[in-house]
Amino acid sequence: MIEIILFVVLGIYVVFILQLVFGFDKVKSFTRTDEKPKTTFSIIVPFRNEEKNLPKLLKSISNLNYPKELFEIIMVDDFSSDASERVYIKWRMENGLIETTLLENLRLSNSPKKDAISRAIPILKHEWVVTTDADCRVNKNWLLTLDNFIQKNNVEMIVGAVVYKTKNNWFHQFQQLDLLSLQGTTIGSFGIEKPFMCNGANFAYTKKLFNEIGGFGGNNKMASGDDVFLLQKALKNHSDNVHYLKNTAAIVKTKPENDLYKLFMQRVRWASKTTGYSGYYSKSLAVVVLAMNLSLVIGLFLLVYGTSTALSVTMNWETLLIAFSIKYFIDYLLLLKSNQYLRKGNFIFPLASSLVYPFFCSLVGIYSLFGSFSWKGRSFKK
Repeated sequence: MIEIILFVVLGIYVVFILQLVFGFDKVKSFTRTDEKPKTTFSIIVPFRNEEKNLPKLLKSISNLNYPKELFEIIMVDDFSSDASERVYIKWRMENGLIETTLLENLRLSNSPKKDAISRAIPILKHEWVVTTDADCRVNKNWLLTLDNFIQKNNVEMIVGAVVYKTKNNWFHQFQQLDLLSLQGTTIGSFGIEKPFMCNGANFAYTKKLFNEIGGFGGNNKMASGDDVFLLQKALKNHSDNVHYLKNTAAIVKTKPENDLYKLFMQRVRWASKTTGYSGYYSKSLAVVVLAMNLSLVIGLFLLVYGTSTALSVTMNWETLLIAFSIKYFIDYLLLLKSNQYLRKGNFIFPLASSLVYPFFCSLVGIYSLFGSFSWKGRSFKK
């Protein structure tokens, strides 16, 4: 009976992932042309204790290949206790041609990042809002590509890709694979016209749209979700104006975690958003992914301990190996496509990561349903 359940879950999982694989190619790559830049952007960067990361982000913004009179930067300090503000002020003095504003956050909800963006929106001077994170680096043609895409499409919200800039160690590569799967899911879901994911580190929308859909109203109790919940609200009445931008110049790079506990807390924070998903497809996919990984973990437990305890249910090792191999192959297809777009390098799906991932995913998924999490020195309850 347990083996039948395993293969039923596997079958459903395969159908979902294959949909995303085929959907990935339906999102066509965008080719930039030579139109004169004309879109105006306001880049919002919330930050908290980022003195080590801000110099790289700000340097990448200084190097943007875009007319400086067409964009501004709004930095929102979320009560930093380090030298982040001094880092920013020093950069501003060295880059006087770029219009910048520094604000202090106002905590009005359970989500510091939503509060920071909401704090900045009323004072923006430009038409388009672009959000990124303090630990990111942007491509020099980031805004140029966004502008070109906007000029060629009837669009009010744009979702872009995020990838890790990793060191050559297993822990970083494990995180890269996890992020590749999320990016592949994001692109694939746009391809099958069931989008539900995005990343606030590379997200753009018009101020008009933000105000029309009521901003973050309705989900302020969620500590995370400044990106996906705004996307879902936009999709309800403006789905034709929400697009994915598939162009390597529009990819934003960010840092992986160097600490296992911080990685776990980050993924719990991300996973906590799934309970707030509004669409049937997104909720179903989240349940299926958790069920698939949890099934493998339970199967391994039954294989190891089933015959040596009073358990009446056991697992055959051939069955578990077949299920794992099929999942491994299906995952590889989606990860390969993500890697070809995001990293354009040789890709080997490490067996070690695929063995560890079911345990990691199951623990994160279950904990996120009930447990609290900490982030940036703060604790958040479910």
